[in-house]
Amino acid sequence: MKRLIPIVALSLAAFALSAQAADEKKPTAQQSKMTTCNKDAGDKKGDERKAFMKTCLSAKKETQQDKMKSCNKEAGEKKMAGDERKKFMSTCLKG
Repeated sequence: MKRLIPIVALSLAAFALSAQAADEKKPTAQQSKMTTCNKDAGDKKGDERKAFMKTCLSAKKETQQDKMKSCNKEAGEKKMAGDERKKFMSTCLKG
């Protein structure tokens, strides 16, 4: 029994460490954004790169709800109705 307790404790510790290591391998949203911005920055150097990265990292991605609002507004301004509106909204929301 005395030997069993340390073996179980070590097994649990090893399991906990492996689970934690697996969680740490997933990049955070900020890390993913940084990777994307680095790719998009390409060969930019110095101040140009700093300015690009600042803009890229601070940019917010447009949500589906934001797209819907802007497409609705645009369709309203064009006074569309029926099938024409459906077609326009479909195209607008995809692009």
